[in-house]
Amino acid sequence: MRLSRRTLLAAATATASLTSTTPASAAKPSRRRTGFENLAASGYAKLSGQRIGIVTNPTGVTRDVHHIVDVMHADERVNLGAVFGPEHGFRGTAQAGGSEGRYDDPATGLPVHDTYLKSGQALADIFTASAVDTIVFDIQDVGARFYTYIWTLYDCMEAAQLAGKRFVVLDRPNPVTGRSAQGPVLHREFATFVGRQPISQAHGMTVAELASLFNGEFLTTPVALDTVLMTGWRREEFYDARDLPWVPPSPNMPTPDTAPVYSGTCLFEGTNLSEGRGTTRPFELLGAEGLDGRWAAAANELGLPGVHFREAYFAPTFSKFQGKTIGGVQIHVHDRAAYDPVRTGIGLLVTAKRTWSDFAWRPDNWIDKLTGSTRVRTMIDAGASTDEVVGGWQDELRTFRRIRKNYLLYG
Repeated sequence: MRLSRRTLLAAATATASLTSTTPASAAKPSRRRTGFENLAASGYAKLSGQRIGIVTNPTGVTRDVHHIVDVMHADERVNLGAVFGPEHGFRGTAQAGGSEGRYDDPATGLPVHDTYLKSGQALADIFTASAVDTIVFDIQDVGARFYTYIWTLYDCMEAAQLAGKRFVVLDRPNPVTGRSAQGPVLHREFATFVGRQPISQAHGMTVAELASLFNGEFLTTPVALDTVLMTGWRREEFYDARDLPWVPPSPNMPTPDTAPVYSGTCLFEGTNLSEGRGTTRPFELLGAEGLDGRWAAAANELGLPGVHFREAYFAPTFSKFQGKTIGGVQIHVHDRAAYDPVRTGIGLLVTAKRTWSDFAWRPDNWIDKLTGSTRVRTMIDAGASTDEVVGGWQDELRTFRRIRKNYLLYG
């Protein structure tokens, strides 16, 4: 008998799924199961009788790192008709600010449609043309408002409603825990693709929780939403606490160490300093020409919890200061539970401005889009301290936390 790639993968998946179909009561207490694992264990019950389109990227994998598109395509119980790729693309080949365009996936033959920077009726038209009944979303988030996948989620929910499609979210962990929300809340007049709606800079939610929040608070007309939740996940857990493989969600999010610092140090995208792109430690290394050990010393004097700063020198291979040796700091998080990424990011901005005379904001005031208002920029320019800047957003953060609480799906 001649075996096709589809037949072989289906057989392998059937064998691997024996564990995932074990009743939850019989599973080891420490085992986490993603939304996709629970969907597969149910025999894809929520997708029965539907033609499916899936919004995903390289993070949509099983625990044995088969991509879920390959797995579902090989399973006769799923009618998979289309794939929709976000920023960086479905297979993840594009750098920041790029995507892969429209093509047919060589592995499955499925049409892959580009969603990046598409929204509203234009995206709804793509969903309509794909002739699918249900849109499924499965992408690993990193917990920061300006990470664009959650706004791909929002845009796709809105477009699915316009196109009359069902929408199903397969949940995955927030890799930096779901303990609390931190940071400034976006002001609506600063809405962009790095922040469509007023949520906090570090939201402390999973994508299924965010989908419920978006549907309940922000979409003019709610979409027909369904979620497949995780089992075994605890809100206080970091991603690498147990047993799921880490696949970089984007090219500059290479390890589970990157995600905890990102919601603070991504703010350096709004300055003339390097945020570490083009190094092996993006968002952990920060610097510029002319910076020296005074910055690390000033940052350490802040006494920020859970973190030390090391004087560092490095040469980015691309992006800002490409090929030049520059000075700055490396962030060393020694206590993740105590570490506050947003306060740390503000402290680093404050001390960079005070110790380096050439400090400047990006001319387009991109920092305002990242922080969600002019407040952080104008307060730092006026000489405010870290505590004063952080204190400026506490009222709006308390309001968001009250709203957020209504949409939390895990204890």
